Amino acid sequence: MKKSPKRTLTAALSVAALALLLGAAAGGQTDPLVTRSYLDEVATPAILAQVDTKLDSREEALADKLSGVAEGYRQDLEELLSSSGGTVSGGSSVFSVVTVPAGQRLLGSTGCEFLLRSGSASCVAESAPGLIDSTDGSTLASGGAVQPNHLYLITADGRGLAASSDVTVLVRGSYTIS
Repeated sequence: MKKSPKRTLTAALSVAALALLLGAAAGGQTDPLVTRSYLDEVATPAILAQVDTKLDSREEALADKLSGVAEGYRQDLEELLSSSGGTVSGGSSVFSVVTVPAGQRLLGSTGCEFLLRSGSASCVAESAPGLIDSTDGSTLASGGAVQPNHLYLITADGRGLAASSDVTVLVRGSYTIS
């Protein structure tokens, strides 16, 4: 028996249409491909765990890098301080805490400032004025007592203080201890 080509074509089109309808029905509102419970219980926690792992490793890498940079700065600072041998050069904008043993002198360069925090000391200067007392607006002659907690300005190189006892001084600027 011979089938007609129209029948064969109609049957093939019917099968194709049925397959399309069944394929389009999957993943609808009533039968989703992915359920919310799957997203809430499986997919989202897995994604968050991956993100946490990547963040932790990145944070650790940055912390290591920061520690290395800080250690490098610390070593550079220690090298600078140890190589200066009690001499600090350059105009620093911050005060340094300096201990001057009894009998030693702290001599600064022009523009150096210091503040006596503890101990007793006297002014050292070759000529007048010895030191400028910025706190009360006066001058201190050579041999005069340096007052605690007064800010002194050195007006010429080679002026400073002679420690009568061990003294602690805040110093800003270039100085030497001898």
